[in-house]
Amino acid sequence: LREPDKPYGSIRRYGEADVVRVKFVKSAQRLGFSLDEIAELLRLDDGTHCEEASSLAEHKLKDVREKMADLARMETVLSELVCACHARKGNVSCPLIASLQGEAGLARSAMP
Repeated sequence: LREPDKPYGSIRRYGEADVVRVKFVKSAQRLGFSLDEIAELLRLDDGTHCEEASSLAEHKLKDVREKMADLARMETVLSELVCACHARKGNVSCPLIASLQGEAGLARSAMP
């Protein structure tokens, strides 16, 4: 985004094309694209490079699915640890703390 000249004592004025570009960037960020990936998408913005844009989106989709799988593993482990904590009564070693200290393998199994 090019910065327009700033009139003395006033604010910068951006054009409609700048607004459209910022909206494009924000939409792409909401889909998880990095600024470098967005720059690549912007190079394809004439709309005739669908195959290249699709390739970038497929790569992003793969990344998202991997993150979702990692989060699902973390959820399972945390759920098991919370249940184990609730099942323990008295001055017994906390399963969550024990797992984090390496005494149990649950926390390690959540790691990708």
